[in-house]
Amino acid sequence: MPISSKNKTITTRRKKMKKILLALLSATIVFTAMQTSQAQDQKVLAIIDTAIDSTKFSSIIHEVCFTTVKSKNLLQNMSCPNGELFMEGIGAASAPWPLQVDFKTKLPVPGLLNVNGAVFHGDSMVKSALKANPSLKIVFIRFNDVTSLGNPRGDAKALALAIDWVSKNAEAYSIDALSISQSAVDATNQNRCLTDTVTIDAVSFLNSKNIPVFAATGNNKRQDVVGFPSCVSGVIGVGALANDTQLETVTNTGPGLDMVALGKISITKYNGSESSASGSSVATVVSSAAYINNNSFKTFQEYLESLPKILIKGTPYIRN
Repeated sequence: MPISSKNKTITTRRKKMKKILLALLSATIVFTAMQTSQAQDQKVLAIIDTAIDSTKFSSIIHEVCFTTVKSKNLLQNMSCPNGELFMEGIGAASAPWPLQVDFKTKLPVPGLLNVNGAVFHGDSMVKSALKANPSLKIVFIRFNDVTSLGNPRGDAKALALAIDWVSKNAEAYSIDALSISQSAVDATNQNRCLTDTVTIDAVSFLNSKNIPVFAATGNNKRQDVVGFPSCVSGVIGVGALANDTQLETVTNTGPGLDMVALGKISITKYNGSESSASGSSVATVVSSAAYINNNSFKTFQEYLESLPKILIKGTPYIRN
């Protein structure tokens, strides 16, 4: 083949290759743009609670676990599922579910779940959030040590680490708000309101990113304090309404109660039975889900100012 013909052939091939590369590059750019757009369109709520079975929820996009006991024997299951103090990824927030106990033998009955066990609180909170906003995506963080019998124990140090994790990963998972339906009013935890720098700094950072933190004030009938972490500056403390004019009698109403919402919602329990979840826990997760669903403002403060106020016994509260 003459050199001129070879040159023409090479030139033609190069042009074809260039067109193919340009087409692939264009497709990549379009695909990347679509991924970014989809991520931006997602409405994501982070929920810190007991535990969750993510196989039951297509809405859960990520799981994390923090515990305070590292199990040497995995059968004890006080730790995260991997036997460590921390776990992240699919199944990280799972835990043993409690079994019903035989009345005579006092032993757990294999296969018979106690769906009223405290560890199912996380399941109820996710279902309450999705009832308020079915389009939500959820990042779930377990902070409870859970025994092999399914008995949970929440620890404030693990809770602080969970809040800190959200502050450091909020942008990576496009988290729009954090919901914490947990509360402790004992003296040790009350002291944390002003001294737990991990929680205080994490909340402050989330606030600076315009990511609100909602926390239940608790159900201890206290009128002088609200529970940790709702007592922390920058956290929106949420209490439960019994009706449009009255708070639930158990709701803690001390300084730090900022927002109120109806505290009852119908959900389906883990075993499929219908039930009503109630209290400041429900009011909190519903308020956070409603914020993500309804917010059209640039700042959270503007959103708060747009909400109506309700006067209860002479005290004004934001009404979600």
